[in-house]
Order: sequence, then structure tokens, then C-alpha cells
Amino acid sequence: MQEFHYGQDQLTWSMALAIADGRRSGTLTEATRIKIHQNAMTVEEIAQSDQVVYGVNTGFGPLCTTRINARDTRTLQENILKSHAVGVGDAIQPRLSKLMLVLKIHALAQGYSGVKVATVERLIWHLDQHLIPVVPQQGSVGASGDLAPLAHLFLPLIGHGEIWKDGKQMPADLALKESKCRPLVLGPKEGLALINGTQFMTAHGIVALEELRSVMDHADLIGALMIEGLNGSIKPFREELHQLRPFKGTQYTAATIFNLLNGSAIQSAHQQCAKVQDPYSMRCIPQVHGATRNAWLHVKDLLETEMNSVTDNPVIISRELTISGGSFHGQPIAIPMDYLAIAASELGNISDRRVYLSLGGETEQVPKLLMKETGLNSGFMILQYTTAALASENKSLCFPASADSIPTSLGQEDHVSMGSISGRKLRAIISNVRKILAIEMICAAQAKDFHRPRRSTPIIEAIHSEFRKHVPHLEEDQPMGQVLHAAQQIIENGDLLKVAVKTARAAKLPYFGKHNELFRTED
Repeated sequence: MQEFHYGQDQLTWSMALAIADGRRSGTLTEATRIKIHQNAMTVEEIAQSDQVVYGVNTGFGPLCTTRINARDTRTLQENILKSHAVGVGDAIQPRLSKLMLVLKIHALAQGYSGVKVATVERLIWHLDQHLIPVVPQQGSVGASGDLAPLAHLFLPLIGHGEIWKDGKQMPADLALKESKCRPLVLGPKEGLALINGTQFMTAHGIVALEELRSVMDHADLIGALMIEGLNGSIKPFREELHQLRPFKGTQYTAATIFNLLNGSAIQSAHQQCAKVQDPYSMRCIPQVHGATRNAWLHVKDLLETEMNSVTDNPVIISRELTISGGSFHGQPIAIPMDYLAIAASELGNISDRRVYLSLGGETEQVPKLLMKETGLNSGFMILQYTTAALASENKSLCFPASADSIPTSLGQEDHVSMGSISGRKLRAIISNVRKILAIEMICAAQAKDFHRPRRSTPIIEAIHSEFRKHVPHLEEDQPMGQVLHAAQQIIENGDLLKVAVKTARAAKLPYFGKHNELFRTED
């Protein structure tokens, strides 16, 4: 398998995940090593000269006017890691820490940050050896980058902090000793280069892209099953309609659901019914699900720009030109992640409406509350309470973190992005939507059961059959904990999607819709 060349190749969100997951490896080319070394030598020259450069021979933040003499520049860099490691809360998942390492290696390898080749190689070593730093999830305001999380990420370089090893946390100095590896001695600017950047929030954004793509696929699939269960019409998904308003996400969703339902015996059985049109939660699936897909595409492009950027400060262009700027500021991705949070939340909002719709008993053959014997039994009524609660919680989480700013660093950092919070909230919303969709799947499968012996398309029948292996049809009230857990696991594992794709291929049926290449590309 071809290696990824840090600092040289173009990094995509799926490639970053492949490296973090160990499915691809990354390395430095000789040309990249030379560029990094030359830039590091430039910083060494500056540190020994009378030229004043922020963070090389000055203090940090409000101490930027305090001059540091040449003999103390290395102590300065270690101190910044120690002083800025003030994160709190639970540790992020090791996978996120790995992603942060991948992103930081790629940024440093571009040769504008003044770090040594040995430092970049040590970061690659941590990845290759699966010795992953422990990073708390709270403490970043997303302005000078993700200072606190990045400080924790790189404390192990100097023998401090903690490391994940074999699924357990252990002191970094002990882990290094066991690996017969000495702590690094940081050179001028290296500590600052390590903690400046947006790698914490960007890593959250990358994982959110992965999670939301799965959620979007399941939303289309489960929405199609609900349309079958409630005798919805296939006509709103015809290509002729969506050529007249050609948003890519809308066209994709419409074509996908049309492919899923085309040829269904359930569809043909109610073509001449008196119902003129379906409620919005079914009829407008292309517009609502599609808008989320449009947002996903937009945010993917922005995040991929970010992950291939230099987000350090100052940036060392040459011996003559060093620039103290604001490339570490998280606003360019904080706002998009807040926007994607709204887009994700809407998938749950419309799914909750379809759950509610399924309980009304308005569909021929489908009983009220999705159970024949109600009164003594409450049926599926209370499931919608849960979807309502989750949808409401998501609306609260949609408040944009990037709309807030609290000055820090004695006013030197007087506008901050709060992008780390944007990323964390986005993933919380996606998790809630996944739970809502699991409940919709329970209701949609139950509704479809009442249409027997009529059958749907091979793909819809296959996912219904797969679901029924884990979640039974319910004839009376029972504790729902295990049912909910099983449904959530099926969604989280992607089992329905796998079965759908396998069935489509075996039967040589179309599945994914127009613009498939935008949503299915893999490295």
C-alpha cells in the first residue's frame, strides 16, 4: 500500500482517518526532511541574533514584549508545554488523539514552523508504536489554536503527561523508559509550534464527517422504509422534479430513495388511493436530508483546506521574513461546524416527525400506536417521547459556540472562536440523531409488518429481514431497554447499510443516487 508523504501529499478527511486507524502509513521524504531542517536552522540563527521574533526570544501572549536571552530559549519552550497543559474533563478517545498527531505532523512537515526533523520523527514514532498521549476534552477556546489540548498532546515529548498504551493510561516517562526512548530536548520555538494550531477541533470535525455520513445514509434508508410502512408515494422522488432545483444533496437523496422503492408491490397497491399528497416529513425528505448533505459537502471542503494548512504562529517564511499573524484562529472551521450541527440536528427533527406520523393510525392496515391491541397496551406511544426529548436537546445544542467570545491572555487574545466546543457539540448532536433514527427504524419496521403478504423491493426486504434478526415485531407492551439498545447497535455498526449494498450488488440493482462520487469516495 502506497505511503502518505507528510508535508507533501494532499490530506483528505478519509486519508487522515486511514492513517490514524493504521490502515495507511505516513512518512517523510528526503526533500521534506531537508526543508524542515533548513527552517529549523533559520530559527536557530534568529535565536542567537538580535532579531526579535515572538515566541523565539520573547515571552508569550501578554509577555510578548519580554525579551528572553539565548541561553534560556530552550527552557522557554518546555515551560510553555507545562504551563499550558491545563485541560480538564474526561480524556478524548485515543483515536482523536491519533488524528491530532496526524494533523500536526502534516502541518509541521510543511517546513514553516521551525521545528527539528527529530521532533517530527518522534511524533511519527508515537503513532507507529501506538503510544498515544492522553488529552482532556475541555479547556480550549480555539484562538491561539487549541492550546491546552495540544500542550497535553505533546507533554510526553519531554517526559511529562500520560500515554495510552494497550488501552490503559500510564505516565509518559514510564512508557518512554519501557520503550528505551529518551525525552526530547526542545529547540527554539518548538514548544510554541507544537501548541499553536487547530488540530483538536479539526480532529473532531473529521470524525464528525465520518459519523454524519453514516447517519445520512441511514436516514435515507430508514426514511424509505417508513414511506413503505405508511403508504407514502414514490412520485416526490422522481428525477424530473429534482432536475428543476438541482442541489446535489437533494438530487442524491431523491435518486437513492427512488431506487430503494422502485418496483415495490406495496407502492403499486396504493397508486390509485384517494390520498393526494403526503405530509412534509415524507414528501420533503429530498429537500431536508439533501440540505444536510449539501452542508456536509461544504464543511468537508473547508476542513480539508484546514488540514492541509499551516496554523502556526509566527510563521517562518525565511531568515528575513517572519510573520506574527492569526492563522491559529479557529473561526474558519468553528462557524462551519456550528452550521453542520444545525444540518445534523434537522435529520433528527424530521425523523421525530415521521415517528409521530407513524403512530396516528391514518394508514390503511397500520393500527394506531403501531399495535393491534391498544388500551391495555400503550403500544409505541412513549418511544416518540424519547425522540422528542432528543430532538429538543439537539436544538439546545445547536446554539453556535462560535457566536461567543470571552477575552483571554490579559486581553491580548481578545476574540476567540470557541471552535473546540463547536466540534464537541457537533458530535453530541450526531450521536443523538443516531438514537432517533434507531427508534424510527423500530417504528418503520413495525408499520411495514402490517402490509404482509405484499412485499417491497429486494433491498427494503433485506434490511427489514436483517433488523428482524435482532428486534422482534411486538404484539404487546414490554420493557424496551433491550429493543432500543439492539436498534442502536445496528445503526452504529452500519449493518443495515452493509446489507443494502450487498443486496443491491447481488441483484444488480441501482442503489446510491446521482452524485454518488461526492459521498462515497474513499482513500
